[in-house]
Amino acid sequence: MPQNRQLAAIMFSDIAGYTALMGEDESGAFELLKNNRQMQKPLIERFGGQWIKEIGDGVLASFSTVTDAVKCACSIQEGTAMIPKLKLRIGIHQGEVIFEDGDVFGDGVNIASRLQALAPIGGIWVSESIYQNVSNKKDIEIFFAKEELLKNVKERMRIYEIRTSQSPPSVIVPQSTYIDFAKIIPEKSIAVLPFLNLSNDPEQEYFSDGMAEEIINSLSHLKDLKVAGRSSSFQFKGNKIDLKEIKEKLGVHTVLEGSVRKYGNIIRLTVQLINVEDGFHLWSERYERTLDNIFAIQDEIAFAITEKLKVTLLEKERASITKVYTENTQAYEFYLKGRFYLNRRGISIVESLGLFEKAIDLDPDFALAHAGLADACLLSSLYCFKPVNEVMPKAKNAANRSLELDPSLYEPHSSLGFYYAAYEWDWAKSKEHFLKALEMNPTYVLGCCWYSIYYLAWVEGKFQEAEKLSQFAIKLDPLTTFPYAALGTVYYTFGKYEESIQTANAAIELDAGSYISHRLKGHSLMALKRYDEAIECLEYTCKISRRFPLALGDLVAAYAEEGSMEKARKIMDELKAYPGKGIFVGPVLMGLSLSCIGELDEAMHWLEEAFRDHDTDLLMFKFMLWAPEALKAHKPFQKLVSLINFPD
Repeated sequence: MPQNRQLAAIMFSDIAGYTALMGEDESGAFELLKNNRQMQKPLIERFGGQWIKEIGDGVLASFSTVTDAVKCACSIQEGTAMIPKLKLRIGIHQGEVIFEDGDVFGDGVNIASRLQALAPIGGIWVSESIYQNVSNKKDIEIFFAKEELLKNVKERMRIYEIRTSQSPPSVIVPQSTYIDFAKIIPEKSIAVLPFLNLSNDPEQEYFSDGMAEEIINSLSHLKDLKVAGRSSSFQFKGNKIDLKEIKEKLGVHTVLEGSVRKYGNIIRLTVQLINVEDGFHLWSERYERTLDNIFAIQDEIAFAITEKLKVTLLEKERASITKVYTENTQAYEFYLKGRFYLNRRGISIVESLGLFEKAIDLDPDFALAHAGLADACLLSSLYCFKPVNEVMPKAKNAANRSLELDPSLYEPHSSLGFYYAAYEWDWAKSKEHFLKALEMNPTYVLGCCWYSIYYLAWVEGKFQEAEKLSQFAIKLDPLTTFPYAALGTVYYTFGKYEESIQTANAAIELDAGSYISHRLKGHSLMALKRYDEAIECLEYTCKISRRFPLALGDLVAAYAEEGSMEKARKIMDELKAYPGKGIFVGPVLMGLSLSCIGELDEAMHWLEEAFRDHDTDLLMFKFMLWAPEALKAHKPFQKLVSLINFPD
């Protein structure tokens, strides 16, 4: 092929410490190389780059624009959080290079390679030509690093370090987190606030929330636009809007707000796109359409936002915005109701199951409804609302069906990651699906949290990776409690109880009624033998959950640990009576609670039933979480845990 000389941004990345790893663990080193390749290739493609070749453990790529090269490098460094032991150095330079036979040559390649070698582990170092192109980009933070005479380069070069708003946070307290986010706010950034329900029927709230959530989902696929997470944006629901507060806490320049009135088959929707700096309305529109036009309205809003914010749309992104998952408006309404109840958590999860099933009955090819059903089934098992054998196989079938209908969905891969870890104990498949989900969407918050707890922490026991990924989830969705609960659970798993309490308090600061956060705090206090505080905390979880079985089991443990055995037995009697009242109690919960009051034989009866059923709560037993000392020392229990075959 003829030579092609052109200006290009050249990116060179290299795995830090790879040579030493090869000497220690050759197979592990090759696996790391493979994981690096699988992570980088789709990201390079996503940012319009060209994968040139691998040079040993290094990767050479070219880009037509400097901005794409820098943003790709930042995304790659973020991606290392999900791959244990992967630490990269990256160098980028723009210059004239020669393309020939699928390879690239010239000083641009040499300089990028030299910059990579100088960069610190986890760093991105770039040349003056890169600096000149991105120094005015508000979403890229760039600092002068040093001046250096590079090998085979005649003159000394000014070298710069790239830092971006995508760097993992180092703090977990909410107010500090807000300050970190406010430092650098991308010009093209938006928060979609929950739409106001103006219908006379309060039950129509699912529709107004669903409209806003669907617009968030459409926009979140766009690489040129930062979109605040759904959970954090919805924290402003029902509050008087303070644009300055939204800017500080969500790190965005614009907000979309609106109102919906639905009566019969008619929808009346008003939306405004607002600049948070001055409150100026960049765009507003009113729609009055029939329900059959709901998808066209959502498309119009999404495209109007991209136009006003000058967002560059790739063809694939344009197609994702206009994609219609169902033509059946009634099925779509059931789906929106299902998402509404699933997001409320608690016993509402059970209600969402039936709604997703109704949507599927009306349109069996509705991929999103199958994905929603999968998550509802998993959560019904996780929170002990339903027996595992009733919902876990259904979760697997629903997730697989959603992927058959639409392979571009990433959520079902995360669902399958949880399923294979918690139910089939197939560790390889679990990891494969979790990594696939995060490869497809590295900013999927629930996927980050589930992978950090239910695989990295509880299966592989990799504390640093789990901690880092949970912190990253907090950065993505800073105003919702679950990422904090995930990080706190990681700390609790590895015996860092003070840090777990600190994280739980941060979550409680965001939501004083967060059940999982108070529960985490209570168990951490119990581990520190601060029994009075633990019992106060766990009594509160009983109150807000209306004496939920899990909350009663926690109180049994707390009173037994404190030595108030009479109180513990009284609550245990209450828990034992639940099945007779038609209230499901998970076998692991029953077994752990009985072991706390010394009834080890009966406890083992329940735990053996849990083992036969592959109860999801058994996943936590690699580290004997929540098990009293008497049970940990019990030989039959030790044998049962060994049969789960956790990886070493």
